[in-house]
Amino acid sequence: MPKIPKTPSESSVEMREMVMPHHTNPQNTVFGGTVMSWIDIAAAMVGARHCNRPVVTVHIDEINFIAPIKMGYHVLIQASLNYVGRTSMTIGVKVTSENPSTGECRVTTKAYLTFVALDDLGKPVEVPGIRPESEDEIRRYENSKKRAESRKNLKDQLTYKK
Repeated sequence: MPKIPKTPSESSVEMREMVMPHHTNPQNTVFGGTVMSWIDIAAAMVGARHCNRPVVTVHIDEINFIAPIKMGYHVLIQASLNYVGRTSMTIGVKVTSENPSTGECRVTTKAYLTFVALDDLGKPVEVPGIRPESEDEIRRYENSKKRAESRKNLKDQLTYKK
């Protein structure tokens, strides 16, 4: 039975964190791996909300660390569904840091991840389609569609050792 397409806003997620000493490296900025973990968690929540199933990360298409995040700063992680295949979902995540003393905010990290929904036996299962509505959602959909096609074309062109 076909699943009813959903809008990106129906599954989007916002999380907040505060950078504590255990999150930081010797430069007193957050470890990149910590930010990656926050990104993966937010994206997984989006995927699960979209399909109401367990999901797993299958690919990180891109992650760009734009600026460091200092200890004590507040972090906003925003994740949104960008594109849907038959069993996979591409989710975009933007991380913004805020200096709590000045209120200054800046985008620090952007990432694109692909998740697959799983059935009760752990096998990929079909997910609902996506129905982008706003100009921004449509732009993100078109960009993610190009990313998926590009990834498939590259995979077809590469050879791997077995």
